[in-house]
Parts: sequence; C-alpha cells; structure tokens
Amino acid sequence: MSEIVAEFTIELQPITKKNSQRILKNWRTGKRFIGQSEQYKQYEKDAVWFLKPLGIDYPVNVKAVFYLGRKNRTDLANLNSALHDVLVAAGTVVDDHCRIIYSTDGSHVEYDKEQPRTEVTITKI
Repeated sequence: MSEIVAEFTIELQPITKKNSQRILKNWRTGKRFIGQSEQYKQYEKDAVWFLKPLGIDYPVNVKAVFYLGRKNRTDLANLNSALHDVLVAAGTVVDDHCRIIYSTDGSHVEYDKEQPRTEVTITKI
C-alpha cells in the first residue's frame, strides 16, 4: 500500500482553466493574447488557503475526486490541470511536471449540488 503524504479538501466549486479564459490586449504592443479569467484567478487564490506548502519534490500520485455542483459534462484532464497549478501555487508540490506528479490514478468526477468541492489524496510512489 502506498504511503499517504497529504489529504486535503478544497471547499470550492471546481473550475477549469481552459474553459475560463478570455482574450486580452497588451497595452504596450496592442497584440491580443489569451489570459485567465478573473473567475479562475480568484478560484486559484482562494483554493491555496485549503492546502499546505509541503514542497513535495518526489514522485507522487495525485488522486482527486471533483464534486461538481451541477450536472454538466466536464473534462477531467482540464480539472486535473487546474488542480495541479493550484498545488504548485500553494507550494504543496514544487512543480507539476511528470517526474513529480507521476500519476492521477483514481481521479474522477461526481455530483454534489449541496457541497461542491475537491477531495485530494497525495500518495508517495
């Protein structure tokens, strides 16, 4: 059995980065670029409060159960990507490349209208 390194619950409606983008304009050059929405930026800022800065720099499995507050189709890979960026922002993992977040086995999406959240279990590989 794998050693559990950390368990967290992020008590927020899970959102993805990819579906929360907007087209912005660089004020110096006038060129357009795709940036994160204010909604995603706020989600990331709020989500780090539920995590601990552990500085994990070894291979781990990040299992996440995403409980959505609405029954709509959602891309699991995009939810995982957003979660991994939040884990890096909080300092829980030092980077989200494949030699640290080695796998996401067991991750899936559920529905809970009353209490949307993300339950995260990090185990050492």
